[in-house]
Amino acid sequence: MRVNDAVIERLEKVIETLRENSIKMGQMLAVHDEKLTKQDRIDAVLFEKVESVHREVSRQSTEIKAGCERDIRKVDDRLRKIEMKMWTIAGAISIISFVVSPIGQRIMGTVLTPNQQTTIIESK
Repeated sequence: MRVNDAVIERLEKVIETLRENSIKMGQMLAVHDEKLTKQDRIDAVLFEKVESVHREVSRQSTEIKAGCERDIRKVDDRLRKIEMKMWTIAGAISIISFVVSPIGQRIMGTVLTPNQQTTIIESK
């Protein structure tokens, strides 16, 4: 019976060790489960922050794009006005230089000065 008692005693020790290990394993699993749950909450917060930053960046880039398009239109309008003034000035300079030139003087002289009919006065 002594042999059986020794075997039973060893079995009881093994069972006790297994029970302790099972309790420790359960505790470790609970800690890991809590860590995983906490990490899931942190991930959700981080993803929400990333989404928020993405929305803000998209909104700001849309505003910047609209501002750039507005500025480009303004610059284009100003360039058109400057171009119109430039062509007006070039046309005016062309006309003035033509009128001042010798050929222009001859043409303008005949246009502006009417042909005078000469009259002869006879004395009787």
